[in-house]
Amino acid sequence: MMATTFDSRDPMAPEFWSERFEKQFTPWDLGGVPRALRDFVARSPAPLATLIPGCGTGYEVVHLAEAGWDVTAIDFSEAAVAAAQAAAGKWADRILTADFFTFAPARAPQLIYERAFLCALPRARWPAVVQRWSELLAPGALLAGFFYFDKSPKGPPFGASEEELHHLLATHFERIEDAAVSDSVPVFAGKERWQVWRRK
Repeated sequence: MMATTFDSRDPMAPEFWSERFEKQFTPWDLGGVPRALRDFVARSPAPLATLIPGCGTGYEVVHLAEAGWDVTAIDFSEAAVAAAQAAAGKWADRILTADFFTFAPARAPQLIYERAFLCALPRARWPAVVQRWSELLAPGALLAGFFYFDKSPKGPPFGASEEELHHLLATHFERIEDAAVSDSVPVFAGKERWQVWRRK
C-alpha cells in the first residue's frame, strides 16, 4: 500500500488540513463522540453555550445540539467544514468556516470545547490560543476537553508536558477536573487526558 503524500506542510495553513480531509487522511478522527464529553454533557446541570474551535468532522455538534446546547463549531479548512456539515444533517448551520483568532461568536460562550485544536498548532502559537480562550470566556466559564501530552518535537500532533500546560493556562484558568481517557484513537492513546478548566 502506497503512503499518502501531501503538498502542504504548514499546519498553520488551511490548505494543510483541507488536503488531509480531501485525501481522507484523518488519524485524529474518532468517528464519534468521546465518552468523556458524553458524560460531561449528561451531568451538566444546564445546557451551555458552546464554541468548538477547529472542529474537524464535528460529531460533537449533533450530540450537543440534540441535548439542547447552543453550539457553534468553526474550522478554517473549507474541506473540514464541508465534511462536518455533511455529517451534521439539520444542524449543519451550526458549523462555520472561520479563523479562531478573529472569530467573534454571536453569543459569549459558556464553554469552549478543546479537541485536537491546541495540539494541531505549533507550540509557538499556543500562547495566542490561550490568550484568545481567555478573551472569549468570562470568569466562571469553562474550557473542557482533551489535552495531549508528549515530548516529541515533531507534529502535529504537538504535545505538552503537564508542567508546560499548567504554565500556559494557570494565569487565566484553574483546573477543576482531570481524568484518564479510555477511548482514544491510536495516535493519542495513552497520551491524552480529559480536563476541565474554569476561567478565573
